[in-house]
Amino acid sequence: MIYLNSFNLPTRDEEEHFLNSFRRTCYDSYYPFNFFTSDKQFERIDFSDITILCGSNGSGKSTLLNIIAEKLKLDRKTAYNKTYFFDPYIEKCHYELSVHDPLQLKDLKRLSKIITSDDVFNYIIEVRERNENLNFKRELIFNEKSEMDRYGWQGPRGFNADDPQSMKAYTDYCKKRKQSGSRYVRGSIGVDERTYSNGENGFKYFTDSILPGGLYLLDEPENSLSAEMQLELVQFIIGMARFYDCQFIMSTHSPFLLSIPYAAVFPLKSTIPYAKIYDMDNSPVSVCKWTDLPNVRIYYDFFKDHDCEFDEI
Repeated sequence: MIYLNSFNLPTRDEEEHFLNSFRRTCYDSYYPFNFFTSDKQFERIDFSDITILCGSNGSGKSTLLNIIAEKLKLDRKTAYNKTYFFDPYIEKCHYELSVHDPLQLKDLKRLSKIITSDDVFNYIIEVRERNENLNFKRELIFNEKSEMDRYGWQGPRGFNADDPQSMKAYTDYCKKRKQSGSRYVRGSIGVDERTYSNGENGFKYFTDSILPGGLYLLDEPENSLSAEMQLELVQFIIGMARFYDCQFIMSTHSPFLLSIPYAAVFPLKSTIPYAKIYDMDNSPVSVCKWTDLPNVRIYYDFFKDHDCEFDEI
């Protein structure tokens, strides 16, 4: 499903008009002004079911994702680095959606979001901290149960059958006294979240966050994922695009994510979602096959050079 058809960056004339009217000379850089139009000759991006931005560090792929997310006012968990000129730059951008019905737009806005590496790492840390807090509380509750078993009923002002609060406190005490220490602790604070590896928690974050019918911007989702988990993420993304009306725009270096079927193999009307890949290192920025990307060629040449070692195995 394609919700965002296209996105237009400011033209060179618009950028020059803004910069000429901006009288301050104390800035060393006006980034992102002059970056995409002058350096990349890139003013418009047209989207597919799955659109991928690939390029080396500093190529602007994450910046472009953040510009799109801010212009569309998508939900985000963590802040991003931006210069003084981001807001005036974003004001000059415009886009075209395929959805115009107000109720559909409201649902799309509610579901759509940008997911960054910081979001995933923060989630991994939060799970770890929650489990550590539970361990601390578990010790306190276990000591409370030990005190209860050792000294018996310690209610305020003893036991008063005519006092409803005293009756309730004593009844709760009797129930707790019958429980084993482990059952009492679990009943009081619950159990740990299931222990996953960082990669498994990262993958779980994507599967929990991505819901049917949304537009999702993913910034280098392969971070913290093994090759096996990256392939699982590929299948998840294809499935959500094909069967659950999701659209994806993502930046990546991963050859596994870049190998998602592309337009030359699967035409637009196919039931298989295809990926349109933009080479952000090229000037002008252009659509290409994943096998033509310099980043992928490095992997190819590396394994080709070591081919004999695999033959020996």
